[in-house]
Amino acid sequence: MRLTVVGCSGSFPSAESPCSSYLVEAEGYSLLLDMGNGALGQLQNHCGLYDLDAIILSHLHADHCIDMCAYFVARYYRHDGGRAGLMPVYGPKGTEQRLTTAYADTPSDSSMAEVFDFRTLQGGSFELGPFTVHTDRVAHPVEAYAFRIEHGGRSLVYSGDTGPCGSLESLSEGADLLLCEASFTHGKEEIPELHLNGREAGELAARADVGRLILTHIPPWTDAEVNLRDAQSVYGGPVELARAGAVYEV
Repeated sequence: MRLTVVGCSGSFPSAESPCSSYLVEAEGYSLLLDMGNGALGQLQNHCGLYDLDAIILSHLHADHCIDMCAYFVARYYRHDGGRAGLMPVYGPKGTEQRLTTAYADTPSDSSMAEVFDFRTLQGGSFELGPFTVHTDRVAHPVEAYAFRIEHGGRSLVYSGDTGPCGSLESLSEGADLLLCEASFTHGKEEIPELHLNGREAGELAARADVGRLILTHIPPWTDAEVNLRDAQSVYGGPVELARAGAVYEV
């Protein structure tokens, strides 16, 4: 199983990276986790425009989903005159309405269901291509999910956006790689059920006994090196900062 960081900036794109988007591949199957601001352009450096097999959206904040509007255009007006087939898109309740509203002047102007097969997320497990996907709600102001993706005896966990919560810890238990948000700085921001800081991400990785920790979704105004040091102070395993274009074999 291969993980490619398409984008990892939090809240808005940085000079170095689009917002959250992560490509997971195995056995010729391509699954995209989130498609935030700027992700579609960077994605084309790693995957053909029409080569994705499915998309999962952790939640409906723009920095995790807004480039779906551009991707709808790319698939609807396919350059070779053909129409790309319906693509499974998993997201929280209301995903189709939210994206259609963001794209169209009025809801009747466009139906994204002509391009995407929208499927509503809920806690549980399902098979997607060669992957087994386990998902659960996490602590965020809107309906949001974290994911554990398994293939060939290996496991990857993506936190999405979340504050500290038991559901993410359960999903992370024994994972080979934890891709974990670390938006806040320890001792600076204290907003319950919104985001993690670097220390909290490290503590989670230690309690869950994960094999490797990758810190992601760090906003441009946050000092990522501070978050990295905070995570390293409480977690003894390998930990690094996500960067656009990085590839990991899980």
